Formats: sequence, structure tokens, C-alpha cells
Amino acid sequence: MGAESQKLKLLYLMQMLYEETDEDHGLTTPAIIEGLLARGIDAERKSVYRDIETLRSFGMDIVKLPTRPVSYALASRTFSGPELMLLTDAVQSSRFLTRRMANRLAGGVASLGSRHQVRSIKKHVHVEGRIKMQNESVFHHVDTIHEALSRRRQVAFRYVKYDAAKRPVAQKDGQLYRETPVHLIYSEGCYYLIAYNEKHASFPTYRLDRMQGLRITDTPAVRNAAIATFDAEAYSARTFSMFGGDTRRVTLRVEEPVMGALIDRFGKDVESTVGDDGAARAYVTVAPSPVFFGWLAQFGRSMRIEAPRDLADEYVAYLHDILEDYA
Repeated sequence: MGAESQKLKLLYLMQMLYEETDEDHGLTTPAIIEGLLARGIDAERKSVYRDIETLRSFGMDIVKLPTRPVSYALASRTFSGPELMLLTDAVQSSRFLTRRMANRLAGGVASLGSRHQVRSIKKHVHVEGRIKMQNESVFHHVDTIHEALSRRRQVAFRYVKYDAAKRPVAQKDGQLYRETPVHLIYSEGCYYLIAYNEKHASFPTYRLDRMQGLRITDTPAVRNAAIATFDAEAYSARTFSMFGGDTRRVTLRVEEPVMGALIDRFGKDVESTVGDDGAARAYVTVAPSPVFFGWLAQFGRSMRIEAPRDLADEYVAYLHDILEDYA
């Protein structure tokens, strides 16, 4: 066998083990020889054994499976079968991806497993009925913002919202927004840019799928102590659906059946105490907004604002306004 054929033989053997075997499925020596022959490579048993040892020396975790006859398999790879299922499901359920993009990415993830694992993954994932954003520019926006952060430059874009007829309407009469990018956050199925607005010394948020004409400018990004000490994790914990604004320290009375929901929102380390009435008092920092009030309303009497009183009154007014509309 020529040197070129020997190189191809090793590569084809590696490909066969990668695509057709895993910890539960192997290839026997006759099957390997047959597979190589189908690729135009003649092989004998002893040469297959030598090649397997060469691939082991290269670092591939090739093991003998206790089958009759003995079969060989790639026992470990970058991701296990359950991990591939998890990654595929995460891709398929991402709202910011169009269905075409989700299917393409899921196919790429699946290719990291054997054909047997791919079959299981396809049976596992159900994508029909999932809401997808219809703006593929989000992918490019993420890349552009990462580049702007790396180059420490401001970005410019137009921002749109939707009217009652579902038509995009440019904000600020179509004028360009010019902002210093600070962080990208993925929240509730959408990507958001947290920016710094020098004029108002604030941190506005923008949904990436609502940006148009995003580009990097030649203007250096603003650099100050507020940006340097900005805590993105704390910001996303106290805001709801990236509805920003001034924050307040709030005491919530939380009954035991809804304590899990509080932890889901604020994390297990949320500051809390248990009162004499058996309910917890949770001390959280939030950005009061209709989104926060809507989140709170779903728990009815099981969770309520105890302090500050003016915020509780604002929540009551919010509920009364809704009731009046229905009345």
C-alpha cells in the first residue's frame, strides 16, 4: 500500500469510528475492513489492529466492547449523548433564532455525535409550535457588538418598535442612536445590549432584533467608573424583561408555596428571613415597572409588597387601573 493510501486509511478509520461508534455501539474488524474497501482502501486484520493502536497513541479513546465478535468503539468524545441532547434542545428552543438557523445549528451540534446518538437526538427534540424571532440579523448584531467591545468603540443604529398593525416604527423619528456598548445579556429568549448613555449618565437596554443598520463608529467608547463597576449579573436579577429604570429596595412577604418562584427569579442566595407567621420576608432590589407588577400579580395573595409603602400603593393603583378597564 502506498504512503498516500496509508494516510487515507488512517483518516477513513478515524472517520468511521467517529461517525458510527460510541460507548454502546462498535465496529467489528470485518466491518472495518468492509468499510475501508467501500472507500477504495484494501486492508487486512493485522494492519487494522496497528492502525487502531496508532490512533490510540494519537489520543483517541478507542476501546474493545464485550461483544461477540469483539468490536471497537470511540468511547469518549467532546460531548456525551445526553449533553448533545441538551445542547440541541437549547438551540431549538432559542426564540431569537429563526427556524432555519435553529435547524442548521442543531444539525451542526448533532454531527458531533455518532449516527446512533443523532437518531436519538432527532427523536428527542420537538420544535413545532415554538416561537421564533424572524430577524436573522441578530447573529450579525452579536458579532458586531463583540467587535465594538473589543475595539472600545461606540455603535450607531436605528431602533424600532411595533404599532398596533404590527408595523415597525422607527423611534426618535428615525434618528441614529449612538451608544457605548457595555454588556450583552441573553434574557427570556432575547438578546439585549446594555449601553451607556453619556448625556443622561444612564444604562439603557436595547433588544438586538429591533436594531436596524447597526455599525461600529470611529468614536471611542466612554470610559468611567460607572461602566468599570457595572454588574451585569445584578442588573439582570433586579430587572424584569430588561425593563430598566431606577431601582428600589423592596421587602416582599412570601408564603411557602411560592418560595420556589422567588428563588427562580432572584437566585438561592436571595436575602430572606422567616417571620412568626411562617411566611418569609425577602429583601430584593428591583426596577419597579409594569413588568415587575405583572410578575408579582401572578402570585395573588401569596406574595405581596410590605415595604416601602409608597411602592405598595403604586402597585394597588396599577391593579385598580386594570380592574377599571374591565369594569
